[in-house]
Amino acid sequence: MTTTEIPAPATTPKTTPAKRPKRQREGAAWVFLSPWVLGAAVLTLLPMAVSLYLSFTDYDLFNPPQWVGLRNYTQMFTEDPRYWRSVVATLTYVVIAVPLQLGLALVVALALKSMKRGRGFYRSAFYAPSLLGASMSIALVWRAVFNDGGTVDNLLGTGGWVNQPGWALFAVALLTVWQFGAPMVIFLAGLQQIPGELYEAAAVDGASRWRQFLSITVPMLSPVIFFNLVLQTIQAFQVFTPAFAISAGKGGPADSTLFYTLYLYDRGFVASHMGYASAMAWVLLLVIGAVTAVLFRTSRSWVFYASEGDR
Repeated sequence: MTTTEIPAPATTPKTTPAKRPKRQREGAAWVFLSPWVLGAAVLTLLPMAVSLYLSFTDYDLFNPPQWVGLRNYTQMFTEDPRYWRSVVATLTYVVIAVPLQLGLALVVALALKSMKRGRGFYRSAFYAPSLLGASMSIALVWRAVFNDGGTVDNLLGTGGWVNQPGWALFAVALLTVWQFGAPMVIFLAGLQQIPGELYEAAAVDGASRWRQFLSITVPMLSPVIFFNLVLQTIQAFQVFTPAFAISAGKGGPADSTLFYTLYLYDRGFVASHMGYASAMAWVLLLVIGAVTAVLFRTSRSWVFYASEGDR
């Protein structure tokens, strides 16, 4: 009896797909990045370069710019008293509005964290002013509330805040404080990431609520506090709409609400001194950059990161 051997089926070697050349992969990446790159170049970098050039010129929007060198900057620092009043008003506003807004946002976030029911509703309700407060219509309503014969005047009998140099800036600051929804949501997200075991261990050791807040909540929440502080400080330096609406674009009364951006708008689009306004814009950019750098530098001493025990 003979046996026949059945040949094994031929196996075809597995082929791995050939990798595309590195240059081809980079080309595909640039195709997807091109809309952003084009937008950044045309809408951001090019206008910045033009404004930097205009800051060294005398330009009135109607005639060709005339090169004047550093004259706009020297005039700004040595010959323009309204410029320095705008600086003082802006710094005062930043010092008042930012701490009050962040403090109120943190208090509300702590209250929402402890709520068992209705947290979603109240979170949305408190966030709504952040969506509406930057509009001109809300600023005009705010002006009516703090004007002579308005709600505040009728309740407190103090007269219209927007017509008193000592109170007008506080009316603008309160509008910013009212828009605490965005930092509140960020604070709430950070609070929910703090482990509950830390509070339980502190309670077992007899720590009070206030001690738990200082020793657990603040250190663990410090990166979020730092993020909100940087973001809100940058936004505060650029405030424009509330001051424009409340003062009717004049910065009054007695230049008490003449914020930096409002004076920049006045110089550039009302007085048609676009070169001077461009110089102001670059000074503002440098100041915001310097303040941000200082905040980052000082954060090393008070911001705690859980992944870095030495911070």
